[in-house]
Amino acid sequence: MTTPQDHAYSRRLFMQQGVTLASMAATLPQFIQRSAAGMLMPEGSMLSSQAGVPEDQVLVIVQLGGGNDGLNTVVPYGSDIYYKARPAIAIGAPGSSRNNAAALSIDGADGIGLHPAMSEFKEMMDDGNAAIIQGVGYPNPNRSHFTSMDIWHTANNSGTRTNGWVGRYFDCTCKGTPDPESGVSIGRETPLAMVGDQQKPVSFENEEFFKWQGQNLNSALEDPYHRITRSGSLEPVPSNNQMDFLMRTSLDAQLSSDRIRAAVAKRPLVNYPRNRLAQQLQTVGAMIRDQMRTRVYYVSLGGFDTHAGQVGTHQNLLGQVSASLKAFHEDMKAQGNNGRVLTMVFSEFGRRVRQNGSSGTDHGTAAPMYLVGDMVRPGLHGVHPSLTDLDNGDLKFTLDFRRVYAGILEQWLKAPSKEILRGTYKPVNVLKDGLA
Repeated sequence: MTTPQDHAYSRRLFMQQGVTLASMAATLPQFIQRSAAGMLMPEGSMLSSQAGVPEDQVLVIVQLGGGNDGLNTVVPYGSDIYYKARPAIAIGAPGSSRNNAAALSIDGADGIGLHPAMSEFKEMMDDGNAAIIQGVGYPNPNRSHFTSMDIWHTANNSGTRTNGWVGRYFDCTCKGTPDPESGVSIGRETPLAMVGDQQKPVSFENEEFFKWQGQNLNSALEDPYHRITRSGSLEPVPSNNQMDFLMRTSLDAQLSSDRIRAAVAKRPLVNYPRNRLAQQLQTVGAMIRDQMRTRVYYVSLGGFDTHAGQVGTHQNLLGQVSASLKAFHEDMKAQGNNGRVLTMVFSEFGRRVRQNGSSGTDHGTAAPMYLVGDMVRPGLHGVHPSLTDLDNGDLKFTLDFRRVYAGILEQWLKAPSKEILRGTYKPVNVLKDGLA
């Protein structure tokens, strides 16, 4: 039986010998929080993943921060209202040269095309590996970057801050086992979406910053089943003791650090573009290739808050997204992992229908989501929001984003969406027939 003194000493030992990640953001607290949560769990609660959870299926989430302009990404070129509302920034119809840009036509879509910078994404759609879900949003939309992003991260627009929807997925399926590899986010900040009550993601900006800087536990202890006494000697740790669990968690963290850096050091099987999003996806690809047991990866690209001079900036950003997603998908094919990796792309909101006085667009509401993978139902899905029936100048959403989450949870991750999303949402059928 452990005592409060044992817990206090265990915490001090972990703080002295534990993980220090030089990324400086929210990374260090994640390991400490994960281990502290493990120390306080009841004995006997360290269970493995639930039966039926497909541990070989991977979800990659791509966040487009700032509010991507959905109307200039999935272009309603068949609408005169679109061109009247955006005389200086609208994308021309296929074959035209309006504003030096012509939309790419989408097979089977009447009057709706893609921004010309999305050519690689269009190729994946034509190959049957990519999909667009139109008009995604939520009731009573919020136009604050931070609040709206929190809503997307938590799947909760009640105004009460909660943990993240992916974190709840891990909590639900792992049942209390802090696993250093189950969720990985790449960036300066740990996304709220990945944070659960029990499970916290590994989070780092660059694999070279992700290093174990404490004392090597394998040399400090002959094995993880002994502990250091106050006198400096070693003594056996009783079976199922919380200290036993803490040491094994610490060893897992050290091994994860070494493994991730070794995996990323290998040359990828395809050439990735030289941009920030592509480099993040290249890192994800390396970890998937190394057969890590991670089920959810999270990456992001900012800069989509295009209030002024939107045309060139937006074209550059969409070009990065399109080329990066294509390279990542090609990497998955080269690895033979293209059938087990689903990529979901979202932004916290779209932009207003009418351009502003600075040849840009202001914060709006509904916008498309994007899916990539051999398993997705390709093409254009959902209903494009009306350009005449607006909410104070903004698009009205036609599909709640939590229905997309529900589809991914139920059909791909094989998890109970009602429990995780804390509500009942009809799943959008995101997968090809026979895979749901």
